[in-house]
Amino acid sequence: MTVELRAARDGDAEAVGTIWAAAWRDGHLGHVPDELVAVRAQETFLSRAAERVADTTVAEVDGVVAGFIMVHRDEVEQVFVDARHRGSGVAAALLDEAERQVAADGHPRAWLAVVEGNARARRFYERAGWRDDGPFQYAARHGDTSIPVPCRRYVKEL
Repeated sequence: MTVELRAARDGDAEAVGTIWAAAWRDGHLGHVPDELVAVRAQETFLSRAAERVADTTVAEVDGVVAGFIMVHRDEVEQVFVDARHRGSGVAAALLDEAERQVAADGHPRAWLAVVEGNARARRFYERAGWRDDGPFQYAARHGDTSIPVPCRRYVKEL
């Protein structure tokens, strides 16, 4: 299996939004406030994916989008992989690319937020050399407001 990374294109928004919605629910349901779950409907992931094409990198396997990252400055905001590609190296390739992008933007350290109950993601980041820097409240944006989400802040020196 060959993983190809590339900048997202407008035509990728539906695939990214679909992966994002399913993987977000898988890792977040039961671990985030009900208020956030209520506003994270399928259509919100599709519209957010379309809005974020410019800072999205996708991973393709056999010409099909298998996962994506979104990076903003020193934050790795999103790392999601289609369930069919978990454990295949897609997530590791995407995380390596996210770290490269943060470093290329001049930041010596990258950070990301993980909901505390998402043990699978936390183990993945720790195996990749990320360090749990402690609890904090992540401001999950929704329209003009934000919803505080209890998270763990993970960091990595680049």
